[in-house]
Amino acid sequence: MTHLAFERGGSRNNNSAVFTWLERMASNLWSEDQFSCSVCLDLLKDPVTIPCGHSYCMGCIKNCWDQTDHTGVYSCPQCRETFTPRPVLCRNTMLAELVEELKKTGLNPPPAQSYAGPGDVPCDFCTGRKFKAVKSCLTCLASYCETHVKPHSEVTPLKRHKLINAIGDLEQKLCAEHQKVLDIFCRTDQTCVCVLCTDKDHKNHDTVSAEAERSVKQKQLGETQTEIQQRIQERLKEIEELKQTVETLKRSACIEIKESEKVFTELIRSIEKIHTEVIELIGANEKAAVNQAEGRMKKLEQEIAELRRRNAELKQLSETEDHIHFLQNFQSLCAPPEAGDLPSVTVNTDISFGAVRKAVSELKDHIEDFCKGELVKITTTVNEVAVYSLQAPEPRNRAEFLKYSCQLTLDPNTANRNLCLSEGNRKVTWRRETQRYPDHSERFDSRYQVLCREGLSGTRCYWEIECSGGGADIGVTYKGISRKGEDHSCILGFNDKSWSLRCSDSSYTARHNNNHTAITAPCSPRIGVYLDFNAGTLSFYGVSDTMTLLHRFQTTFTEPLYPGFGLWGSGSSVTICQLN
Repeated sequence: MTHLAFERGGSRNNNSAVFTWLERMASNLWSEDQFSCSVCLDLLKDPVTIPCGHSYCMGCIKNCWDQTDHTGVYSCPQCRETFTPRPVLCRNTMLAELVEELKKTGLNPPPAQSYAGPGDVPCDFCTGRKFKAVKSCLTCLASYCETHVKPHSEVTPLKRHKLINAIGDLEQKLCAEHQKVLDIFCRTDQTCVCVLCTDKDHKNHDTVSAEAERSVKQKQLGETQTEIQQRIQERLKEIEELKQTVETLKRSACIEIKESEKVFTELIRSIEKIHTEVIELIGANEKAAVNQAEGRMKKLEQEIAELRRRNAELKQLSETEDHIHFLQNFQSLCAPPEAGDLPSVTVNTDISFGAVRKAVSELKDHIEDFCKGELVKITTTVNEVAVYSLQAPEPRNRAEFLKYSCQLTLDPNTANRNLCLSEGNRKVTWRRETQRYPDHSERFDSRYQVLCREGLSGTRCYWEIECSGGGADIGVTYKGISRKGEDHSCILGFNDKSWSLRCSDSSYTARHNNNHTAITAPCSPRIGVYLDFNAGTLSFYGVSDTMTLLHRFQTTFTEPLYPGFGLWGSGSSVTICQLN
């Protein structure tokens, strides 16, 4: 690796002093096996050498063997040779002095964390276990640790080399064809090339140094970072708003649940009260009827007893043989019985409370039907409570607006008779000659206006209009706009049912409910109209290479909207553009 790296940066003969210096440095490097502990991977502390010849920190090997005291067998952590009994540990004085000398000369080994691990770039000059590279040389195409990179700051020829923070895959920095460093950027082909490529495949291309192109791309990267950071802040703000909204929703839901429980508890109590009253009413009616019937039965029984007594007397009289006795008592005993004071009664043999049961059942059905209807309303109301509305972002360029393009056609039944429709009812032109349109309740009879057939609601829609020959009004309206007479309430934008943009050769004016907003913007022959019904926005754009926002209405739409157009006079026309 040493020779390969320097062959790319220059010949060995030209750099003999450099190689001599590097080799001398390499020969003085400490040996990991001799001066580091294989247990803690650090420089030996109180070094001891065990019978197999391997050296360790006294504390490290002592801790290892303390853990195996119960077995009575002790082994070397490196070669696994076993010893019985436990060897006596004695400090290796010579090794300790050598380590101390290394410390004084400043040739300490890097700490354990300097070794190259997964994901690190290893030093190309280290032998055995490699240390982590700190710099990579784009001239040598090699990576160096802190020790081996020193020549690049101390040897004059190496000082001119390009050092960067350590990176891997340095071979990818070479041109595959010429084996030269890729240090030029071809803007024509948007690729990195070497100097030889500029004389062949990339000759006469727009090429700059990689450093120059990096500065340009760095600026773009900064702009992208700024945009990302801004978006992060927006998302963090949105998260915070959602958290606050969720907390508010939880508190509100808790309150509403408690209030609903109170209402339903009262409702249940009312139903229970009605239940009790119905039971008591039936019971009272039953008791009154039973008492009345029992009183009548008692009187009837008394009358029967009296009649039986008289019947016995009559029987006895009819059987007597004493004619005088018979005749003397006949008049009194054979007199008709008194009528009594009991009224005539018709007994209901099919008596029941079926009608009451029917009435109660009807009450139950009525309450259930009512509750079902009210539950639908409650469910709709609850579902309208949302933490957030998940919608696609607002379009930012014409290509995104065109995703929402819709097909519109003019409605002949609404066209004023001075307006001529053509091109499949997508173009309207003002004519002095009256058109032979039949009478219709939806026709504008005085104002030069026409509406589209399509009603737009509940979605996003986009359409484009081209105006020529004079001024025109472009807008949308509810179906209930006035159609008859010359009153201003018939004009798009002059009432609370419509919104419009008045376009002339030199200016724009936004109108709604007879409120006017003057707009300063370059005039465009093509106007884009974007409707987000659910969001309550109606936007007008000047369409060219870019989308120029002219005006945006923000409101709440409650009915379907019908695109409409008004023409000012002779020769003026409006065309609905075909976008698909």
